[in-house]
Amino acid sequence: MSETGSTRFGASSMADNEEDLTMPRDAKIIKSLLKSMGVEEYEPRVIHKFLELWYRYVVDVLTDAQVYSEHASKSTIDIDDVKLAIQSQVNFSFSQPPPREVLLELAQNRNKIPLPKSIAGPGFPLPPDQDTLISPNYQFAFANKRSAEPIEETEDEEAINAEPNPPQ
Repeated sequence: MSETGSTRFGASSMADNEEDLTMPRDAKIIKSLLKSMGVEEYEPRVIHKFLELWYRYVVDVLTDAQVYSEHASKSTIDIDDVKLAIQSQVNFSFSQPPPREVLLELAQNRNKIPLPKSIAGPGFPLPPDQDTLISPNYQFAFANKRSAEPIEETEDEEAINAEPNPPQ
């Protein structure tokens, strides 16, 4: 039984090695990054999505760097253009949270105003009955059985009234 288990492990390992040989270098890097972060199980599509995100980011940065280089009337992109493009991407994509002191000051100012006293008892306050979905939103209308003046019946109505089970 141990031979079968080792054979399965060996075949699985062999399949992984063959897959690693055919895998592009960038995909291997992403796979090793996931492994270093402790991610053991993931779908193969995850690597493709990370590659797509990575390539799109690089293309955006290099496109911005080219625009900055052209604006500076340079013939080639240099490291300063790339740094500026990366910084603009970071500023555009990510926002930093405010410092802790600012948040504490905002919280103290907000907490100076006491909460209103609760009128209701314990539990959740419910809306009035007319504002709920379980209240009836209709009224019964009763038609008069007989009007004051008799209505003349036509021949069709007489035929319908004569049948024991008139059609509806």
